Amino acid sequence: MDTVNIHDSKTHLSRLLEKVARGESFIIAEAGKPMAKVVPLDASEKQSHRRIGFMVGEFTTPDDFDSMAAAEIEELFSGKPLSYCSIRM
Repeated sequence: MDTVNIHDSKTHLSRLLEKVARGESFIIAEAGKPMAKVVPLDASEKQSHRRIGFMVGEFTTPDDFDSMAAAEIEELFSGKPLSYCSIRM
């Protein structure tokens, strides 16, 4: 990997970017000390994947989760007017 000083990177930016477009990367240094690494975009970090179980312990699910509001749901599908709803059709 090439190391280029700041002055040369400003002077030859177009040439350096052409190299990056071909898949090469380089380091920009100031007084020999690396300051930045220039890499092609497709060589950047891979998108992180969702981790299963990453929120363990953050919240709880009620034991009756699968039957919560069963009566209300049944009433919605029965075609009968809702007993708790103030809007009637």
